[in-house]
Amino acid sequence: MTPMTTENLELRRDHLVEAMLVHVPFDGWAWSALEAGAKDLGQEPGDARLAFTGGMGEVADHFARWSDRRMLAELLTIDLEGMRVRDRIHTCIKTRLVMNAEHKESLRRLLSFLALPQNAGRLSRMTWRSCSEIWYAAGDTSTDWNHYSKRGLLVPVYSSTILHWMADDGDGDGDFPETWAFLERRIDDVLRTFRMPRRVKDRLVRLFTPMEFGRRRSA
Repeated sequence: MTPMTTENLELRRDHLVEAMLVHVPFDGWAWSALEAGAKDLGQEPGDARLAFTGGMGEVADHFARWSDRRMLAELLTIDLEGMRVRDRIHTCIKTRLVMNAEHKESLRRLLSFLALPQNAGRLSRMTWRSCSEIWYAAGDTSTDWNHYSKRGLLVPVYSSTILHWMADDGDGDGDFPETWAFLERRIDDVLRTFRMPRRVKDRLVRLFTPMEFGRRRSA
């Protein structure tokens, strides 16, 4: 097997995750898909398992982090500063979905894997982290209660938009106008929530923090 070093582990994981995506629609979110991706890269199947000793859950987590990094890199090419905050959030989520559009079926298989009870905590942490990255990209610098409220209220917007997008076949030209309209409505809902009494917002935010969200899904 090819030696695995700390210096190249992150990059090799990136390449493996990207290569496996074409196999996931057929094999599911499974070792066989990852090993097939390794073969496509000219690597031994054992290299794939060596890169992800934490199992397929670790592969899912790395895919989410990789997608976060790709989203942030793409956002650097967009003038977010000239937008309203709501438009920044919309652009961030839209960018995240568009860049993964060619692997939609693989994402559907990933969501099925993450829907398993044992993955509830991982799914909630991944979702929270992505929403946090979106807020940072949108210019948020809060460190007080607002830090958590913004992310807690974005989690259901982000999650429901992904599910809507999964069922959206698009307009035939590679765009998803129905999903973007849905996203606009969800953002409107959040803006109305910010006008609610503090105690109501507190309850809503607690529902979607990683610990509470994971506990409810595991029940």
